[in-house]
Amino acid sequence: MLHLGKVAAAFTVAALLASTAMAQTVLRSSDTHPDGYPTVEAVEYFGELVKDRTEGRYAVEVYHSAQLGEEKDTIEQVRSGVLELNRVSMAPFNGTVKESIVPALPYIFRSEEHMHKVMDGAVGDQIKAAFENTGLVVLAYYDAGARSFYNSSKPINTVEDLKGMKFRVIQSDIFVDMVAALGANATPMPYGEVYSSIETGVIDGAENNFPSYDTAKHFEVAKHFSLDEHTILPEVFVMNKAAYDQLTPEDQRIFQEAAKESVAKQRELWAAKTAESRKKVEEAGAQISTPDKQGFIDAMEPVYAKHVTDPVLIKMVEDVKAVQ
Repeated sequence: MLHLGKVAAAFTVAALLASTAMAQTVLRSSDTHPDGYPTVEAVEYFGELVKDRTEGRYAVEVYHSAQLGEEKDTIEQVRSGVLELNRVSMAPFNGTVKESIVPALPYIFRSEEHMHKVMDGAVGDQIKAAFENTGLVVLAYYDAGARSFYNSSKPINTVEDLKGMKFRVIQSDIFVDMVAALGANATPMPYGEVYSSIETGVIDGAENNFPSYDTAKHFEVAKHFSLDEHTILPEVFVMNKAAYDQLTPEDQRIFQEAAKESVAKQRELWAAKTAESRKKVEEAGAQISTPDKQGFIDAMEPVYAKHVTDPVLIKMVEDVKAVQ
């Protein structure tokens, strides 16, 4: 006959094993940005909420600093299920999710506040639905601020100042065409290669937001930052659809709510980081100029003519402009 103490001990061990097994569902998430960056912090916060609300059944490990590869690679990894989660720019999806073209259009958003309203509303929902056809579920849209040009040689105050210059851009036809419309030359390349390419003169500069300009140390090799704010492109936090579909309806609700709360967290962190980064680069000697945007906006007509021909996209552009 089994001693009661042994029975109790057996139950305790079984409970611990069950608990450990339940906590073994670890979801991996990639980010090209460094530790402490607002998007990295937001996904880590999402993971904390998920772990707490599923009582440890799910945990999230965030691999920052492109530890699992650059965005082009990790996008394929999450679509194929090698990775479960990924925080990436929306621009690389322009060729596979046509609806993602709209937020990538130059000067489509009047401000970051305007972008928030659009992405939190019907247009954002429309883009989320379109992503599911690529095997991905959009959990959240994160801020990436306003992207502007910076370079190693001179201030840029007019479109004419850009003529003949070489700029790194995201691997996106819209970005390539935008730079061409401004009379410059676009060079798509991985984010991690930008610093050395500017330093060695392979390119004159790049375009990005203040936090990226700061944390990637591009301000060290490209002192001239022109605040033209051509693109206010949100980033996406996506999950492999097959992995998402395996969640129970209750767990899906937990993931969605945690993602929504992480957006509020990320926006708060983003605003603080932007102010901090701008102050840091200015103190380090970066020269910030503010050009008249109208000339840049006028130059975008051929970009819209080329990329906004589909009736769905034409309607989406109208819907974005209508958001007040």
